[in-house]
Amino acid sequence: MKTDNIQDIYELSPLQKGILFHGLYAPELGLYFFQFSHTLYGNLNVAAFEQAWQKVVDRHTVLRTGFYWEEIDKPLQVVYKNVKVPLEQQDWRTIDPIEQQKRLKSFLDSDRQRGFDFSQESLIRLTLIRLTNDSYEFIFSKHHLILDGWSSSMVIKDFAQHYEAFCQSKDAPSEPGSSFGNYINWLQKQDISQSEDFWRQALRGVKAPTALNNLYVDDLSTQEEKYDEEVIYLSEATTSALQSLAKQHRLTLNTLVQGAWAILLSYYTGEKNVVYGCTLSARPLELTDAESMIGTFVNTLPVSVKVDGEKFLLPWLRDFQAHQVEMRQYDYTPLTQIQAWSEIRRGVPMFDSILVFENYPVAQVLQEELGSLELQQSGYFYKTNYPLTVVGLPGLKLGLGINYDFRRFDNHTINGILEHFRILLQNMVANPEVRLQDLSLLTTEEQQIALILEKSAMFDFEFANCN
Repeated sequence: MKTDNIQDIYELSPLQKGILFHGLYAPELGLYFFQFSHTLYGNLNVAAFEQAWQKVVDRHTVLRTGFYWEEIDKPLQVVYKNVKVPLEQQDWRTIDPIEQQKRLKSFLDSDRQRGFDFSQESLIRLTLIRLTNDSYEFIFSKHHLILDGWSSSMVIKDFAQHYEAFCQSKDAPSEPGSSFGNYINWLQKQDISQSEDFWRQALRGVKAPTALNNLYVDDLSTQEEKYDEEVIYLSEATTSALQSLAKQHRLTLNTLVQGAWAILLSYYTGEKNVVYGCTLSARPLELTDAESMIGTFVNTLPVSVKVDGEKFLLPWLRDFQAHQVEMRQYDYTPLTQIQAWSEIRRGVPMFDSILVFENYPVAQVLQEELGSLELQQSGYFYKTNYPLTVVGLPGLKLGLGINYDFRRFDNHTINGILEHFRILLQNMVANPEVRLQDLSLLTTEEQQIALILEKSAMFDFEFANCN
């Protein structure tokens, strides 16, 4: 560590400590590595591209931060004064387009395998590959230790604004950069004991996680560790109807998606009380400029829900949302401390699944800010330490994604869950006044089969009585 280049040193947030632990304990898994890839079309100014990224790295401390943990009691994050932007450029114009795609897949895989050395001066990596005279593949790799999703989109926006300014020989945006250390200082002043009563009450009676064991596929356990993702998109009409339902009843789309997931968990496990993890932004409103800070502010917290089939859907969703709002007052509480207050024994994960409702459209931000270029999102990769990560993707068409552990679930099971998710949300729109137990999870074809079987059973019963 070169001390003459050090700007600041401070401790890690509880979430960062957990992420660092997973990264050091099993580095071969590449957990919490995120990779975005976009194809850029147009006359890219490469000099302005690099200059803009260098400016962004200079402006935000987390992009100049490495981690130090050896031979000390507590791990520390070290902010460096000067860090050269980690941009690699390659020229593939002489390579056949089909071969380019093969090489790109190989490059993306090797980039994921490479991961990050947490002690290096920056945990982002940028790659710009020239495909033709007027098209490029841009790969942005980062670690969740330094950037959450919302911060990633802010970084991309900051870059795009600087790029456009440099292309036009204008002054770059003058707003000051951000220091993640301000958040760490705020966090250390919080009294987590104030949240103890809330979390003990919220998790009262929860003695074990809501396990999805009955959905596991036994013969997959010997496979090597691998994660994959499946995504479906609801129609624009269904998405619009969900948004209208939410607005009419003062709910959020996030609440509808989370409510649907809780119902599905109850359906799959047969349990009325279910628990899953919810990843949410924990930016403190009382911290000055918190909304414009860049770093890792999210926290994954347990959501305990009682799915009582006798309850009517809309009042149940309103109560569910009210609990979520109250939970936000204590969203800074470390998950390890919450588990210590709960009745779930130490060492057992609190949940099998987590749900993330994304509000950081990186591709959309790039498209809006890079007026001189066209772009197309070509890839998105991430990996958590949970067997099942459910993702809500807001947009004209609501997306529902599941990132899953290959050793526990197969593709058929995951697609079945997504289909149930879609049907359930559609039925919530079509029949919002029903009880939870009356929400159907059957496809149209399955409903027809069930109706035929029911009629057949009635006929057999009547025929037997006649004889």
